[in-house]
Amino acid sequence: MKDTESDLWERLGNSRKVPLDPCWLENVYSPNLATDLRLALCEKMGMLADRGWPTIEHLLQRYGDMPDLVMAAGLCHQIEAREWLLELLKRSNYNEKLQLTAVQSLGCWGAEVPEAIVTHCLHHPGQNFRLAGLQLLEFRSHLLTDHQLLDYCNEALNDFRDSVVIAAIRIIQRRDSKEICKQLFCLCQEDSDEVAFTALRALSCIASENSKKYLLKLSKTLKSESRRLLAQKKLNEQFRS
Repeated sequence: MKDTESDLWERLGNSRKVPLDPCWLENVYSPNLATDLRLALCEKMGMLADRGWPTIEHLLQRYGDMPDLVMAAGLCHQIEAREWLLELLKRSNYNEKLQLTAVQSLGCWGAEVPEAIVTHCLHHPGQNFRLAGLQLLEFRSHLLTDHQLLDYCNEALNDFRDSVVIAAIRIIQRRDSKEICKQLFCLCQEDSDEVAFTALRALSCIASENSKKYLLKLSKTLKSESRRLLAQKKLNEQFRS
């Protein structure tokens, strides 16, 4: 008798006590299951790493490029899965939804993903594509100079969506050059409070002579009282540390 969805949830819930077998996961998976259950099954497949990839590959061959199975390919962290995801990107030129899923699934291989894919995502007007591009960039940022990093992040830092700008700030705040500090200084004066406060905190985390200089200037010149007070607070913390 075929397991019901409640049976499958119960089995997944007991997976710590009784490890899941790849064959069982392959047998119970079906595109007809509820979305959240399919995602849970695929997550378990991905977590099986080298034991999970053959199962994921079989299911992809059987059911096609299901988004949850594509996600599982990324989760398993296998070189063969990475190559499959890169091939998927090539053959899904006219399916942006599938392309986005593939790019998001490649996130853990950011430093090994071709530069053209990273730049395509960062230049793409869609929010999720840009966020995926920034995730890929994060893994390769250590290979870049500050100037190169800012060049990659330029469109994201000037995006009208706070989530994209903030994601880019998280990447550049790990550097301490004058160039980076100046960019954060400019962002502290943007219209968005969320972006400005994030940039102020990022500037204070750098804790260099350049960051202190810009915090001092902001503590005296910011028009917003709340921002000015935060700049003063962060500046005082710099001198106490």
